[in-house]
Amino acid sequence: MMRGAILALLALLLAPVLPGPAQAQGSGSTMPADPEAGLLPQVEERPAWLLFPDPGQSRGPAPEAREGPAEQVVAGLSNSSVAITTSFDGSDILIYGAIKRQTPIPETPLDVIVTIEAPSQPLTIWQKQRRAGIWINTDRVEVGAAPSFYAVATTRPLDDILAPDWDNRYRISLPLVLRAFAGAPEVEDTLPYTEALIRLREQNGHYRLEENAVTLVEDTLFRTDIRLPANLIEGDYRARIFLLRGGEVIDAYGAAIEVRKVGLERWLYRLAFDQPLLYGLMSLAVAVIAGWGASAAFRKLRRA
Repeated sequence: MMRGAILALLALLLAPVLPGPAQAQGSGSTMPADPEAGLLPQVEERPAWLLFPDPGQSRGPAPEAREGPAEQVVAGLSNSSVAITTSFDGSDILIYGAIKRQTPIPETPLDVIVTIEAPSQPLTIWQKQRRAGIWINTDRVEVGAAPSFYAVATTRPLDDILAPDWDNRYRISLPLVLRAFAGAPEVEDTLPYTEALIRLREQNGHYRLEENAVTLVEDTLFRTDIRLPANLIEGDYRARIFLLRGGEVIDAYGAAIEVRKVGLERWLYRLAFDQPLLYGLMSLAVAVIAGWGASAAFRKLRRA
């Protein structure tokens, strides 16, 4: 009897630490009845990422190179930068180059168009009308961007060598170089406004169309000279060269021309914007000294 009591006492003491069915769940336990419940699903083992290029795999065939145009422009500029000084009265830019080709010269005539474009700026075109005996600004058209200088030089008349759809794509001709209008136009017909802008800028030499100004030798060498006016604005100008056959652009080439004020011209320009009061006082002093000097010179001449 004593032996049975000892065995019952040992079973009672070892029952909480025995696993499996021997462990009974009490009524106050927070452990789930199912041992698999609440566990995250097992993640499948990911394949190891291969190094690139994988040394264990053979290389595939090399991609085929994209075919370029049959004829390409190889060009150069005499000046890649223009310095505006106090004595600057304009500059000539010589643009020359050659056509690189790997095939015989096609029978279709080759033409070349060269353009030089200044940085574009937004502007407003006003129409003046006479009201009550005086001229006042009435209607207006706002242009999103228009270059302050634009020159086009061609080998032949522009309408004979450039198709309209290619002109729309590259914006080569003078009317198309003007960018979209800023907002909805306030007038029904904007064409007279843009024509007036082009006409005025052609009169002062800022917009130019120089047909037959590009010399083309044996469909290989070409050159042209474009005159830049004296009143240029600073900025990065853009030169473009187009090759055309049958009215289509077969290749295009672009280069940048840097136009900057230097020396005394740049110092006065920066002084006028950075320190306008000092610039005004200095201008007043120069005017007073010049007037006093002229008066003294006339008095001396009168006494002589």
